[in-house]
Amino acid sequence: MQMQELQALIAACVRDSSLTYRQRVHQLAVLAENALDPPPVSPECTAAQAEGVVHDMGEGNAPYRPRYVLPDYALALSKGSDHLELPPPENLDEALAFLLAMYAGVPSITGYPVSLGDLDTLLEPYLGDLSEEEIDDRLRLFWRTVDRQLPDAFVHAGLGPDDGRAVRAILRVDRELRQVVPNLSLRVDPARTPDGLLHDAVLTACADGKPHFVNHSLMVAGLGSDYGIASCYNSLPAGGGAHTLVRLNLAESVRRSPGGMRHYVENVLDRDVALTAELIEARIRFLVEEARYFDHDWLVVEGLVRRERFTAMLGVFGVAEAIDELLARDGVLGEGGSPARYGRDQVALDVAQSLLAGISDAVDRIPMPYCEASAGHALLHAQSGIDTDVDATAGARVPPGREPTLYEHIRTVAPNHRYFPAGISDIFRFEPAVRDNPEAVVAVMRGAFGEGMRDFTFDVEGNGFTRVTGYLVRDRDVAALREAAAVKVAAIRAANAAAAQARHSTTTLGSTAITNQRLAERVVKEVPGARD
Repeated sequence: MQMQELQALIAACVRDSSLTYRQRVHQLAVLAENALDPPPVSPECTAAQAEGVVHDMGEGNAPYRPRYVLPDYALALSKGSDHLELPPPENLDEALAFLLAMYAGVPSITGYPVSLGDLDTLLEPYLGDLSEEEIDDRLRLFWRTVDRQLPDAFVHAGLGPDDGRAVRAILRVDRELRQVVPNLSLRVDPARTPDGLLHDAVLTACADGKPHFVNHSLMVAGLGSDYGIASCYNSLPAGGGAHTLVRLNLAESVRRSPGGMRHYVENVLDRDVALTAELIEARIRFLVEEARYFDHDWLVVEGLVRRERFTAMLGVFGVAEAIDELLARDGVLGEGGSPARYGRDQVALDVAQSLLAGISDAVDRIPMPYCEASAGHALLHAQSGIDTDVDATAGARVPPGREPTLYEHIRTVAPNHRYFPAGISDIFRFEPAVRDNPEAVVAVMRGAFGEGMRDFTFDVEGNGFTRVTGYLVRDRDVAALREAAAVKVAAIRAANAAAAQARHSTTTLGSTAITNQRLAERVVKEVPGARD
């Protein structure tokens, strides 16, 4: 980047009244980092990035912190922290204050911690003889502070799989306050998670779109029992995390490949996976060997994260468009004699399974440095999209507006979930009637897990929230942002300059994604039994 260009970008950032102070500081840091040259890769890898086939997720040219960090919060609470100058907490007030202090020092690609730990497990030992009202009062203050200090919907906390006072209190407070931060996931184990807890969690999800539900048994089979969920459906080793996430745009990969399925699989797919892996390796080596994050960060020094618990993520997206294009080139027809389409025809699902199995095998064959947590290779991830994506559906989802009926939708996507140990998501939009019969959703969810789904996520039409992907936005925040953007800058300044600013950094991302990814077109699903 030339100095004149950098100065122009800095000046534009400084003068951008749509950014809050903290968003401006973060953007200025990104500009400074990107003034450096990125880690070197081959000309072929550079070309793949320029063509949009391989994408570095905007992590920056000089990775000096891992993308996702999942500290061992339980260890920190048990022994205290020299860095924070805090002893082990002895009651709920001290535990909540300790965690808030710790969150401020946890790095990530967003500038905010993407993992708050398994909050119910962390807090349960400190509840003592506190009443339900006393617990809720304290959690309410904590919840509001997390949202105000960490205003980014990628901030994520885990719950379950066991029932308890803490998890029930968290669900109560979350559905009362209806914040987008923190995001939540609930582990579900068929032998340990009672229907009563799931009923409670479904009521909360009906209120504000959280939590999403995780198939605990499947996660343990792939990652071991000590795992966490961070940010957008990212399943990773706890006490570690992911060095980086680089994604492969399968839709663009296919568009730039001549011929049909056979030519693509035999001549293109492995090459493009390898180019994606090349960029991953370059970024890992810079982080570990040049920025030397694991030599000095306080979390490492105190044993709260360990390099041996880190992996890397190779993400794919645009599966639907890639399959549609390859089938069209091969002249494959679906039911009724029309061109076969992903999410509608069995032949498309069969082809998708073959393609994903091949990608999974290719990722497992490529050695990756400093990824001891995943046996020396990256983990495959169904990357859930970014706001600027156009004509490439998130992960392996069915494109919005094309989704089949509920049970058929589950049977269509569930087979994909086995290939993605680092996370995959499918979002179902339910009719409002589910609020009156959450047991129907519990039954559907347990059935979906039985079909092999790794994650089950839904939002409810008309509840005031839109689940963009792993994060939520409030509809009123998006409306306010769009209204402010439509007003001339002079008028905004004359009335209220802050009207153009979104307190949550993810509101801007979500507003763009709703348009570019056609999220308003999601098919509203009738849940059998919900109207009973």
